Amino acid sequence: MKKLRITIADKVYEVAVELLADVAAVSNPAPATPAPVAAVAAPVSPGGGAGSVASPLAGKLVSIEVKRGDRVEEGQTLIVLEAMKMNTYVTAETAGTVTDIFIVAGDAVEEGQALIAVN
Repeated sequence: MKKLRITIADKVYEVAVELLADVAAVSNPAPATPAPVAAVAAPVSPGGGAGSVASPLAGKLVSIEVKRGDRVEEGQTLIVLEAMKMNTYVTAETAGTVTDIFIVAGDAVEEGQALIAVN
């Protein structure tokens, strides 16, 4: 057994992993598929436009971490979304000022929907 510590969304988990002696016995393992983790600043659905931050997935808006007029830095958390009991942190791709917020906490959002404008 090997003890490992992993961190997911700033929560630390300790797990015990058993190493198998015959790793070659595993046939046709499923390929890993990366999940989207950050929103993209690009033209998006109505209400958005250049400088809009789009939702990376469909889910429920848990919280808005900024307000209109706030100065944000690249990588700063703007919005927290929940999908399938997991939180996704939408961050600013560039530094700028929050000029508009298109949603409110509790809203259901679609993938690609404009959430917030940072210019």
